[in-house]
Amino acid sequence: MARPHLLLVAAALGIAFAQPVLAAAPAASPLAGNPLATASTLPFQYPAFDKIKDEHFLPAYAEGMKIHLKEITAIANNKAPASFENTIVAMEKSGALLTRVQTTFGNLQGANTNDKLDAIDSEMSPKLAAHQDAIYLNPKLYARVKALYDKRDALKLDAESKHLLERYHTDFVRAGAKLSAADKEKLKELNGKLATLQTSFTQNVLKEINASALVVDTREELDGMSAAEIDAAAAAAKAQGKDGKFVVALVNTTGQPPLAVLTKRKVRQKLMAVSLERGSHGSQFDNRQLVLQIVKARAEKATLLGYENYAAYSLEDQTAHDTAAVNKLLTELATPAVNNAKKEAADLQAVVDADKQNFKISAGDWAYYTDKVRAQRFAFDESQLKPYFELDNVLINGVFFAATKLYGITFKERKDLPVYNPDVRVFDVFDADGKQLAIFLADMYARGNKQGGAWMNEYISQSSLLGTKSVVANHLNIPKPPAGEPTLLTYDEVTTAFHEFGHALHGMFSNVKYPRFSGTSVPRDFVEYPSQVNEMWAIWPEVLANYAKHYKTGAPMPKELLDKVIASKKFNQGFKTTEYLSASLLDQRWHQLTPAQIPTDVLAFEAKSLKDMGVDFAPVPPRYRTTYFSHSFSGGYSAGYYAYLWSEKLDADTVEWFKEKGGLKRENGDWFRSKLLSRGGTDDAMNLFRNFRGRDPVIEPLLERRGLTGK
Repeated sequence: MARPHLLLVAAALGIAFAQPVLAAAPAASPLAGNPLATASTLPFQYPAFDKIKDEHFLPAYAEGMKIHLKEITAIANNKAPASFENTIVAMEKSGALLTRVQTTFGNLQGANTNDKLDAIDSEMSPKLAAHQDAIYLNPKLYARVKALYDKRDALKLDAESKHLLERYHTDFVRAGAKLSAADKEKLKELNGKLATLQTSFTQNVLKEINASALVVDTREELDGMSAAEIDAAAAAAKAQGKDGKFVVALVNTTGQPPLAVLTKRKVRQKLMAVSLERGSHGSQFDNRQLVLQIVKARAEKATLLGYENYAAYSLEDQTAHDTAAVNKLLTELATPAVNNAKKEAADLQAVVDADKQNFKISAGDWAYYTDKVRAQRFAFDESQLKPYFELDNVLINGVFFAATKLYGITFKERKDLPVYNPDVRVFDVFDADGKQLAIFLADMYARGNKQGGAWMNEYISQSSLLGTKSVVANHLNIPKPPAGEPTLLTYDEVTTAFHEFGHALHGMFSNVKYPRFSGTSVPRDFVEYPSQVNEMWAIWPEVLANYAKHYKTGAPMPKELLDKVIASKKFNQGFKTTEYLSASLLDQRWHQLTPAQIPTDVLAFEAKSLKDMGVDFAPVPPRYRTTYFSHSFSGGYSAGYYAYLWSEKLDADTVEWFKEKGGLKRENGDWFRSKLLSRGGTDDAMNLFRNFRGRDPVIEPLLERRGLTGK
């Protein structure tokens, strides 16, 4: 997942501040001695993590907002007639200090937070919302933008500059620039309220994950987990002052990885129960009232801006464009997906019955018995794959190897740059011509102070206007084994590593002038597309043969095992599609409400919505329930969780193109890079796809991939 919510309100509005340039703060700056005061002198302005302390952020934020508003005021009050240079380009260059602070803080707060950073986040969220409003609701500034927009054809701008002007005009209008003075005040209040509520939701989710970890008394209860995993659970318990017990940490999805291996049904049921009830059981981290307040505030904001509901407001700026298109896609797939899931459930139940177990298959049993059915049908299970997926091999000889073959880029690890956690690794990335292209950070291990899931973010984005190149990071949440033990990945974790690096490539290959368009600054329902394409190389024979080697013997994964993995690609797709669609449909139902339609009971609304949409199949709960649905209620993918499926339609079609063209070949990579990956947001997203593919996308490859063709 690309992480569009780092610049909280800016991301929601679809705007971007300039990346920092090498310029010192004013001589009288109150930031003397603050490492955030000036751009880092490390290569590519890589952050000086060893010098940045928690206490540096608040004063740097205050000074950054002050300087930025001064720059904006000068632009708005410029007595010279508005020109592209003195208005649009000037705004692109403004806010360097604030961007540096906000980007560094946002990234660290997601990857390595603590109570102080959480407190700063809570304090700054409404202030940053107010700061954005001060800019985008400035009537003089909008008047200059509109004057240029109205005569845009006469300005004879190059294509990227014209698109930038059009984009700025859209940003201002969507931010409320056309509202009356009274309505602008209402909007400011709603934006500040939403910033606070979303921050609280985010922090509650992370704290609830830690508070709701599964605790058991004996090793026997964790039967099925490896000895190393059980030792890690014992160590986690000891660290929490629970000597002699065992703590199994949760991840933010409904499904929990240990469910696939735990042999004790009572333990599986308990683990699923604590996962499902997060944020909804009266704890101090209960998110139910926050959900209702967020949904109401978003609906009121949309109404104020002239839209029927928040989804209509959000989708207008995406490639999907409207709720009808999204509803059509999701509902068309719902029935075949649930039907497939019910067939899969029957297969699982047959195994339960054959074992003479007297119970009906439930959500907590699904992963465990899926592995049994997979073993019967394809004669392999996850435990056979993991020894071939050692982390370093996957990253260096898999992810990096594929990128080298396809794009000609190379990697060199370096140990001299500071990191915010000892587990973070840093690599220089060199282009095919030998010139350095980017710096890449790999933060692979789970931590209690790290948000769940996997994501990409940038500390520095590429821009020829500012002379900056990409400093990009990938974050996964792989459980860290005890010291001396290898890190062995599941197949899903391998796929995730390739996926997130697809986002990284999108950032590193950016070749744009304006920071507004850099890298992954594209519509939310397009941003996942390049990363999903990159997943295809995980099982491409040449790539897999290079990294899938037994961690003890170095023996390659047997061809027959690989053949079984490939043959099983459509296996369990009913479950995977249904759990995803359920969450996507919930996201839409919440955000297609008007202010008058907001319910009073979150769980009742959720249950009714799932039933009404035909996806209320208890053995397959939503991938995220409402109360821990960070994608939707933290602001990043609100009314936009459908984006993964929308992007997958483009992805599946693109995978067919690569196969038609011979796969892992430099000419294919160079074409994809030049026509799409390097272009960022410089053109309409679907135009970029057409320029690459030569036509509009078709849905048949997606249906075939997910086993929804009826074949």
